[in-house]
Amino acid sequence: MKRRIILDLAVTLDGFIEGKNGEIDWCIMDSEMGFIDFLHQIDTIFYGRKSYDLWGQYTPGMESSNAEQELWDEVHSKEKYVFSRIQKRTDNQAFFINDHIVEEVNALKNKPGKDIWLYGGASLITTFINLGLVDEFRLSVHPVVLGEGKPLFTGMQQRLNLKLVDTRKFSSGVVQLIYHLEENVNRGT
Repeated sequence: MKRRIILDLAVTLDGFIEGKNGEIDWCIMDSEMGFIDFLHQIDTIFYGRKSYDLWGQYTPGMESSNAEQELWDEVHSKEKYVFSRIQKRTDNQAFFINDHIVEEVNALKNKPGKDIWLYGGASLITTFINLGLVDEFRLSVHPVVLGEGKPLFTGMQQRLNLKLVDTRKFSSGVVQLIYHLEENVNRGT
């Protein structure tokens, strides 16, 4: 079975993935949401260069909880791919992909393994959506309205018709919505 690319992302009620200054302090992380379970479902993470620079090697401070440390250990155990037009290096931390995105991604999807997490940022997410490379949208809608910030969907080249396949609500007020593209559902993939 082909590996799936899953966009798993926190988003505000008004559709932002970051505040106007890049802040994500509104993001609720609690064990009830099963994020560690999601991390066990994947073995690869796709980053844009800016997101990788910020989070790709992030290490929580000494004051962090055991749960936070476990989460980051799990994230850092994954194979990482960074999509960048300018950085052309590959090191022992990540593989860099500069062009031929569709071919490279399809080759990775056809390799044996678990699902792939499309981490982002926003421009990489838009590129993947416009190229038809996202198989599942897992949006965790947080109970906050920022009023301004970085929107999830910008630069879309076409309408996306999605089919809701699951909904989960948490005591924190977060609601997780899981969608598949309509055309994928109709083809039975």
